[in-house]
Amino acid sequence: MYNFFTMKFPKVKKAVIAAAGMGARFLPATKAMPKEMLPIIDKPVIQYIVEECVRAGIEDIIIVTGWHKRTIEDHFDYPFELEKRLREAGKDKEAEEVRAIAELANFIYVRQKGPYGNGTPILNAESVVGDAPFVALWSDELITSPVPRLESMFELWQETGKANMSCLRIEDPVKLAKYGVCDIEPESLPGKPNVFKLKRLVEKPAPGTAPSNLAALGSYVLPPTIFKHLRETPTGKNDELWLVDAITRMMKEDEVYAVEIVNGTYHDSGSKLGYLQTVVEFALKHPEVKDEFRKFLKNLDV
Repeated sequence: MYNFFTMKFPKVKKAVIAAAGMGARFLPATKAMPKEMLPIIDKPVIQYIVEECVRAGIEDIIIVTGWHKRTIEDHFDYPFELEKRLREAGKDKEAEEVRAIAELANFIYVRQKGPYGNGTPILNAESVVGDAPFVALWSDELITSPVPRLESMFELWQETGKANMSCLRIEDPVKLAKYGVCDIEPESLPGKPNVFKLKRLVEKPAPGTAPSNLAALGSYVLPPTIFKHLRETPTGKNDELWLVDAITRMMKEDEVYAVEIVNGTYHDSGSKLGYLQTVVEFALKHPEVKDEFRKFLKNLDV
């Protein structure tokens, strides 16, 4: 609801993280372990996303899971026995680290039900989100940048109350063809050179046919009206419910913006190659291992 006293819209305090996928590309590793729990150095993938949300001011983390994802719930639970044993062993630093995970936010878990597609986990969170703005994220996509993506997206929401999505420039037309591409107005929003009004989203355009080189990746700030559009959106490709189709319906009633994450780096840990690349990139920045790991890479005989 619009706040006439501050002339701003309410802060985004809720995040919905879709984490119900099977992780088939990582079988057999994901036969018993969720793909979201695959480690990047010393943290599972999903923890990086949760920590990003918390840094941006999120208080409620709603994780939409499936029957095979109990490990995620256990990871963010309060580890009483583990903490006790660590302290008895004199490992207070480690005890504080595992306890802090449970205190990052208020964690809420929803079991996914309904048709396949990335719109379904968002719709499943409706009763928990309620009448509030929220950010939707995928559990295996990370974007790192000098200015955090959620900071830019949340700022735009508070000023305009408009839905928006994080985007990156992809120069290679072959790589660009793997993503949803933004068809945008040529001029940016006044005073915001990295924000563009969205005209439409073109899903996986053939090389050379994309309306721009701006790919929609990773996260979406959405008003609660998106739930109505998700309910009214028929299943599309592969008989799945797609979030982009619901956003397209929403655009007929209200503006949606593309927020370019300037100098951002996209980490897709949902594919084998992307996961390996992410591990290497993060290892080269990790304070405990970066120096020795860099030496190791330089000495590889490949």
